[in-house]
Amino acid sequence: MENFFGDDWRIIPAGGATGEAYYAQHDEQRLFLKRNSSPFLAVLSAEGIVPKLVWTKRMENGDVFTAQQWMSGSELRQSQMNSERVAKLLKKIHSSRPLLAMLTRLGKSAIHPETVLQSLLTELDQDLLEIPLVAESLTFLKDTVNAIETDVATVCHCDVNHNNWLLSEDNQLFLIDWDGAMIGDPAIDIGTLLYAYIPYEQWNEWLQLYGMVLTEDLRLRMKWYALFQALDSIQWHKSKFRFQEMNNLIQGLERRLHLDYIS
Repeated sequence: MENFFGDDWRIIPAGGATGEAYYAQHDEQRLFLKRNSSPFLAVLSAEGIVPKLVWTKRMENGDVFTAQQWMSGSELRQSQMNSERVAKLLKKIHSSRPLLAMLTRLGKSAIHPETVLQSLLTELDQDLLEIPLVAESLTFLKDTVNAIETDVATVCHCDVNHNNWLLSEDNQLFLIDWDGAMIGDPAIDIGTLLYAYIPYEQWNEWLQLYGMVLTEDLRLRMKWYALFQALDSIQWHKSKFRFQEMNNLIQGLERRLHLDYIS
Protein backbone atom coordinates (compact mmCIF):
# COMPACT_ATOMS: atom_id res chain seq x y z
CA MET A 1 0.00 0.00 0.00
CA GLU A 2 2.90 2.35 0.70
CA ASN A 3 4.02 1.82 -2.91
CA PHE A 4 0.53 2.74 -4.10
CA PHE A 5 0.37 5.99 -2.11
CA GLY A 6 4.06 6.88 -2.20
CA ASP A 7 6.77 7.13 0.44
CA ASP A 8 5.58 10.54 1.58
CA TRP A 9 2.35 9.04 2.93
CA ARG A 10 2.19 7.66 6.46
CA ILE A 11 -0.10 4.58 6.66
CA ILE A 12 -1.29 3.37 10.08
CA PRO A 13 -3.62 0.41 10.79
CA ALA A 14 -6.88 1.67 12.30
CA GLY A 15 -7.65 -1.50 14.24
CA GLY A 16 -11.13 -2.97 14.23
CA ALA A 17 -12.41 -6.51 13.88
CA THR A 18 -11.57 -6.95 10.18
CA GLY A 19 -8.10 -5.39 10.08
CA GLU A 20 -9.00 -3.79 6.74
CA ALA A 21 -9.02 -0.13 7.83
CA TYR A 22 -6.15 2.37 7.87
CA TYR A 23 -5.34 5.99 8.50
CA ALA A 24 -3.25 7.81 5.89
CA GLN A 25 -1.59 11.20 6.28
CA HIS A 26 0.47 13.38 3.95
CA ASP A 27 1.27 16.88 5.21
CA GLU A 28 -2.14 18.39 5.97
CA GLN A 29 -4.12 15.81 3.98
CA ARG A 30 -5.62 13.06 6.12
CA LEU A 31 -7.76 10.13 4.95
CA PHE A 32 -9.51 7.11 6.38
CA LEU A 33 -8.88 4.12 4.11
CA LYS A 34 -10.73 0.84 3.84
CA ARG A 35 -9.93 -2.22 1.77
CA ASN A 36 -12.75 -3.82 -0.24
CA SER A 37 -15.57 -1.89 1.39
CA SER A 38 -19.07 -2.28 0.01
CA PRO A 39 -20.48 0.04 -2.70
CA PHE A 40 -23.00 0.82 0.03
CA LEU A 41 -20.42 3.28 1.39
CA ALA A 42 -21.04 5.68 -1.49
CA VAL A 43 -24.74 5.94 -0.67
CA LEU A 44 -24.04 6.37 3.05
CA SER A 45 -21.68 9.21 2.15
CA ALA A 46 -24.21 10.85 -0.17
CA GLU A 47 -26.83 10.69 2.58
CA GLY A 48 -24.46 12.37 5.05
CA ILE A 49 -24.49 9.39 7.43
CA VAL A 50 -20.73 8.71 7.23
CA PRO A 51 -17.83 11.09 6.51
CA LYS A 52 -17.52 12.14 2.87
CA LEU A 53 -16.18 9.62 0.37
CA VAL A 54 -13.18 11.22 -1.39
CA TRP A 55 -12.21 8.55 -3.92
CA THR A 56 -12.24 4.87 -4.82
CA LYS A 57 -9.19 3.20 -6.40
CA ARG A 58 -8.45 -0.34 -7.59
CA MET A 59 -4.99 -1.79 -6.92
CA GLU A 60 -3.05 -4.12 -9.21
CA ASN A 61 -3.96 -7.19 -7.10
CA GLY A 62 -7.67 -6.45 -7.50
CA ASP A 63 -8.24 -4.92 -4.06
CA VAL A 64 -10.39 -1.81 -4.02
CA PHE A 65 -9.57 0.97 -1.57
CA THR A 66 -11.93 3.73 -0.56
CA ALA A 67 -10.80 6.97 1.03
CA GLN A 68 -12.99 9.07 3.29
CA GLN A 69 -12.38 12.35 5.02
CA TRP A 70 -10.54 11.75 8.26
CA MET A 71 -12.79 13.52 10.73
CA SER A 72 -11.24 14.73 13.95
CA GLY A 73 -13.67 14.26 16.79
CA SER A 74 -14.75 11.76 19.41
CA GLU A 75 -17.10 8.85 19.88
CA LEU A 76 -20.28 9.61 21.77
CA ARG A 77 -20.26 9.02 25.49
CA GLN A 78 -22.91 6.68 26.86
CA SER A 79 -24.65 9.65 28.48
CA GLN A 80 -25.04 11.33 25.06
CA MET A 81 -26.99 8.45 23.51
CA ASN A 82 -30.34 9.84 24.66
CA SER A 83 -29.90 13.00 22.59
CA GLU A 84 -32.36 14.18 19.96
CA ARG A 85 -29.59 14.08 17.34
CA VAL A 86 -29.09 10.34 17.83
CA ALA A 87 -32.83 9.70 17.55
CA LYS A 88 -33.16 11.86 14.43
CA LEU A 89 -30.17 10.32 12.64
CA LEU A 90 -31.37 6.80 13.36
CA LYS A 91 -34.82 7.75 12.05
CA LYS A 92 -33.20 9.18 8.89
CA ILE A 93 -31.35 5.91 8.34
CA HIS A 94 -34.44 3.77 8.85
CA SER A 95 -36.45 6.01 6.49
CA SER A 96 -33.86 6.24 3.70
CA ARG A 97 -35.05 4.83 0.38
CA PRO A 98 -31.61 5.17 -1.29
CA LEU A 99 -30.02 3.06 1.46
CA LEU A 100 -32.72 0.42 1.16
CA ALA A 101 -32.46 0.37 -2.63
CA MET A 102 -28.68 -0.08 -2.56
CA LEU A 103 -28.74 -2.95 -0.03
CA THR A 104 -31.42 -4.62 -2.14
CA ARG A 105 -29.27 -4.23 -5.26
CA LEU A 106 -26.39 -5.83 -3.36
CA GLY A 107 -28.51 -8.93 -2.85
CA LYS A 108 -29.72 -8.33 0.69
CA SER A 109 -33.26 -9.36 1.60
CA ALA A 110 -35.20 -8.78 4.78
CA ILE A 111 -34.25 -11.06 7.65
CA HIS A 112 -36.94 -13.00 9.50
CA PRO A 113 -36.99 -13.90 13.21
CA GLU A 114 -37.38 -17.64 12.58
CA THR A 115 -34.34 -17.70 10.29
CA VAL A 116 -31.99 -15.79 12.58
CA LEU A 117 -33.15 -17.81 15.60
CA GLN A 118 -32.33 -21.09 13.84
CA SER A 119 -28.91 -19.71 12.98
CA LEU A 120 -28.33 -18.74 16.60
CA LEU A 121 -29.38 -22.18 17.82
CA THR A 122 -26.73 -23.82 15.66
CA GLU A 123 -24.00 -21.41 16.81
CA LEU A 124 -24.39 -21.32 20.61
CA ASP A 125 -21.88 -23.48 22.46
CA GLN A 126 -23.24 -26.08 24.87
CA ASP A 127 -21.49 -24.58 27.88
CA LEU A 128 -23.25 -21.26 27.20
CA LEU A 129 -26.62 -23.02 27.08
CA GLU A 130 -25.99 -24.26 30.62
CA ILE A 131 -25.85 -20.69 31.97
CA PRO A 132 -29.31 -19.92 33.48
CA LEU A 133 -29.61 -16.39 32.02
CA VAL A 134 -28.64 -17.64 28.56
CA ALA A 135 -31.06 -20.56 28.77
CA GLU A 136 -33.89 -18.30 29.97
CA SER A 137 -33.20 -15.80 27.18
CA LEU A 138 -33.24 -18.54 24.57
CA THR A 139 -36.53 -19.91 25.93
CA PHE A 140 -38.06 -16.43 25.59
CA LEU A 141 -36.88 -16.17 21.98
CA LYS A 142 -38.36 -19.54 21.11
CA ASP A 143 -41.67 -18.87 22.86
CA THR A 144 -42.26 -15.48 21.22
CA VAL A 145 -40.68 -15.84 17.77
CA ASN A 146 -44.06 -16.21 16.03
CA ALA A 147 -45.43 -13.09 17.69
CA ILE A 148 -42.93 -10.53 16.42
CA GLU A 149 -43.20 -10.82 12.65
CA THR A 150 -43.77 -7.44 11.01
CA ASP A 151 -44.10 -6.10 7.48
CA VAL A 152 -41.84 -3.15 8.33
CA ALA A 153 -38.39 -3.58 6.74
CA THR A 154 -35.71 -0.89 6.81
CA VAL A 155 -31.94 -0.64 6.65
CA CYS A 156 -30.61 -1.52 10.10
CA HIS A 157 -27.07 -0.82 11.28
CA CYS A 158 -27.16 -3.73 13.77
CA ASP A 159 -24.40 -2.38 16.03
CA VAL A 160 -25.51 0.97 17.43
CA ASN A 161 -22.96 0.88 20.24
CA HIS A 162 -21.89 4.35 21.37
CA ASN A 163 -18.40 3.62 20.00
CA ASN A 164 -19.82 3.72 16.45
CA TRP A 165 -21.25 7.23 16.77
CA LEU A 166 -18.74 9.91 15.78
CA LEU A 167 -19.16 13.57 16.70
CA SER A 168 -16.75 15.66 14.65
CA GLU A 169 -14.98 18.77 15.85
CA ASP A 170 -17.30 20.85 13.67
CA ASN A 171 -20.32 19.25 15.41
CA GLN A 172 -21.41 16.79 12.71
CA LEU A 173 -22.80 13.46 13.88
CA PHE A 174 -22.07 10.26 11.97
CA LEU A 175 -22.81 6.56 12.42
CA ILE A 176 -19.85 4.50 11.21
CA ASP A 177 -18.81 0.84 10.78
CA TRP A 178 -21.54 -0.53 8.50
CA ASP A 179 -20.09 -3.99 7.85
CA GLY A 180 -23.00 -5.72 9.60
CA ALA A 181 -25.85 -3.76 8.00
CA MET A 182 -28.96 -5.68 6.97
CA ILE A 183 -32.59 -5.18 6.07
CA GLY A 184 -35.03 -5.88 8.88
CA ASP A 185 -37.27 -4.60 11.64
CA PRO A 186 -36.07 -1.18 12.90
CA ALA A 187 -36.66 -2.58 16.41
CA ILE A 188 -33.29 -4.31 15.89
CA ASP A 189 -31.51 -0.97 16.32
CA ILE A 190 -34.03 0.80 18.53
CA GLY A 191 -34.31 -1.98 21.10
CA THR A 192 -30.57 -2.45 21.46
CA LEU A 193 -30.07 1.30 21.92
CA LEU A 194 -32.87 1.73 24.46
CA TYR A 195 -31.92 -1.27 26.58
CA ALA A 196 -28.24 -0.33 26.58
CA TYR A 197 -28.42 3.42 27.17
CA ILE A 198 -31.85 4.84 28.00
CA PRO A 199 -33.57 4.54 31.41
CA TYR A 200 -36.96 2.92 30.95
CA GLU A 201 -38.84 5.96 32.24
CA GLN A 202 -37.33 7.95 29.33
CA TRP A 203 -38.25 5.48 26.58
CA ASN A 204 -41.46 7.29 25.62
CA GLU A 205 -39.63 10.60 25.40
CA TRP A 206 -36.82 9.17 23.24
CA LEU A 207 -39.27 7.41 20.93
CA GLN A 208 -41.19 10.65 20.49
CA LEU A 209 -37.95 12.26 19.27
CA TYR A 210 -37.52 9.34 16.87
CA GLY A 211 -41.15 9.56 15.75
CA MET A 212 -42.65 6.36 17.13
CA VAL A 213 -45.14 5.35 19.82
CA LEU A 214 -44.25 2.76 22.47
CA THR A 215 -46.88 0.09 21.86
CA GLU A 216 -46.99 -3.37 23.40
CA ASP A 217 -46.09 -4.83 20.01
CA LEU A 218 -43.00 -2.62 19.79
CA ARG A 219 -41.97 -3.53 23.35
CA LEU A 220 -42.03 -7.21 22.48
CA ARG A 221 -40.11 -6.77 19.22
CA MET A 222 -37.45 -4.63 20.90
CA LYS A 223 -37.01 -7.11 23.73
CA TRP A 224 -36.75 -10.01 21.29
CA TYR A 225 -34.06 -8.43 19.16
CA ALA A 226 -32.17 -6.99 22.13
CA LEU A 227 -31.93 -10.49 23.60
CA PHE A 228 -31.06 -12.02 20.24
CA GLN A 229 -28.25 -9.55 19.59
CA ALA A 230 -26.90 -10.01 23.12
CA LEU A 231 -26.76 -13.81 22.73
CA ASP A 232 -25.17 -13.49 19.31
CA SER A 233 -22.51 -11.14 20.74
CA ILE A 234 -21.90 -13.43 23.71
CA GLN A 235 -21.09 -16.29 21.35
CA TRP A 236 -18.87 -14.05 19.19
CA HIS A 237 -16.83 -12.81 22.17
CA LYS A 238 -16.47 -16.36 23.46
CA SER A 239 -15.15 -17.52 20.08
CA LYS A 240 -12.54 -14.73 20.24
CA PHE A 241 -11.60 -15.63 23.86
CA ARG A 242 -12.78 -12.21 25.02
CA PHE A 243 -14.23 -13.54 28.23
CA GLN A 244 -14.55 -10.26 30.13
CA GLU A 245 -16.76 -8.79 27.40
CA MET A 246 -18.69 -12.07 27.22
CA ASN A 247 -19.37 -12.04 30.96
CA ASN A 248 -20.46 -8.40 30.89
CA LEU A 249 -23.00 -9.23 28.20
CA ILE A 250 -24.27 -12.25 30.15
CA GLN A 251 -24.86 -10.03 33.17
CA GLY A 252 -26.69 -7.57 30.90
CA LEU A 253 -29.22 -10.25 29.99
CA GLU A 254 -30.84 -9.71 33.38
CA ARG A 255 -32.07 -6.24 32.43
CA ARG A 256 -33.27 -7.33 29.02
CA LEU A 257 -35.20 -10.22 30.51
CA HIS A 258 -36.66 -8.68 33.63
CA LEU A 259 -37.05 -4.97 33.01
CA ASP A 260 -40.27 -4.10 34.81
CA TYR A 261 -42.66 -2.61 32.26
CA ILE A 262 -44.64 -0.32 34.54
CA SER A 263 -46.40 2.42 32.61
